[in-house]
Amino acid sequence: MRRLVIDVIDGGYAVTRFDPGTAVSPDLLAAPGLVSVTRTLAELSIVTPAEHTPEGGRTELGWRLLTVRGPLEFTLTGIMASIASSLAAAGVPLFALSTFDTDHVLVHDSDLDRAVAALREAGHDVVSGVSDST
Repeated sequence: MRRLVIDVIDGGYAVTRFDPGTAVSPDLLAAPGLVSVTRTLAELSIVTPAEHTPEGGRTELGWRLLTVRGPLEFTLTGIMASIASSLAAAGVPLFALSTFDTDHVLVHDSDLDRAVAALREAGHDVVSGVSDST
């Protein structure tokens, strides 16, 4: 596995669950930072900066965003596996998501220091205090 550069994004994030037929406000997509909307037949999950958490769903606050610097080619393998296995070995739960250009993981704020240490121990460069410009 190649060495990754992983940015710890400033600020907190929220993960909110809704029923699958819930309408999503277009204003949500105008929020700064990473916003992810994922719908399955069973649920609608929305990840947003904490200050833009949509109302009316079941929300879990206190997440921190770690983003792999990209863009990453689709032919690369093992990126998420490397991150996930390093965090698992350290006992750090994660919420993973990917975009066209890169991979992201969210960890609980209380686990952030252990996550950073585990990723550095695995040989990755982890940069703290990065502003989210997605």
